[in-house]
Amino acid sequence: MRRFKLTLEYEGTPFYGWQRQAALPTVQGALEDAFADFLSEPTPLWGSGRTDAGVHAKGQVAHVNIAKDYTPFEIQGAMNKRLQDVPITLLDVEEVTSDFHARFSATSRSYEYKILNRRTPPSLEKNRVWWVVPSLCIDRMREAAAFLIGHHDFSSFRDSRCQASSPMKTLDSLTIERGGDMILIKARARSFLHHQVRNMTGTLKRVGQGVWVPEKVKEILDACDRRQAGPTAPPGGLYLTEIGYEMANRKI
Repeated sequence: MRRFKLTLEYEGTPFYGWQRQAALPTVQGALEDAFADFLSEPTPLWGSGRTDAGVHAKGQVAHVNIAKDYTPFEIQGAMNKRLQDVPITLLDVEEVTSDFHARFSATSRSYEYKILNRRTPPSLEKNRVWWVVPSLCIDRMREAAAFLIGHHDFSSFRDSRCQASSPMKTLDSLTIERGGDMILIKARARSFLHHQVRNMTGTLKRVGQGVWVPEKVKEILDACDRRQAGPTAPPGGLYLTEIGYEMANRKI
């Protein structure tokens, strides 16, 4: 049995998230069905983590075990052919050692959130950005974001359905950039709480509007109370961009 690391991109709008669900379209379900067709047998897939309904990915990672003698090139080609009718693409297939695990071997996860900040609604970017009409001040948002970097109790930004054993997380970086009408929020950590990035984004948006001063974010963080923070930003603006791993699992 050989193990392969899969790097994926997908457009999350038509899916009910990553995890397979009975009678509902999901990313994992589409991939496992395609592998079953390709290999003529049920083939389970393990992902680096779940993405919610409507969330996109530029660099999701999964792994699969295959007994048959196929090269990474053959696997990539066969799978992409079978995925033509759904917005999922295998960007890369790489053979790895048997102790590699898409989730447990990960050392970092990176997300970006896109806000389209203009008066007119999106057409090309519909379901792929958060359309915000009021002008946002990214200098204020950056000042507020600085309070979130580091090791904290992120209960104020944690969804009530979160299954993590602890609200303590270390946010390694949180940056905000603007290019024309597009605001890009980038976050990196070893792991995140459920809806953490979307809840932080909703809070930073309020700061950018001038509803809250930047220092308010420190008060919200210290309160450890989800009711104190801003709204959960819509899923369509969120992208899983990269999963970090050590090089040791790569098979030469």
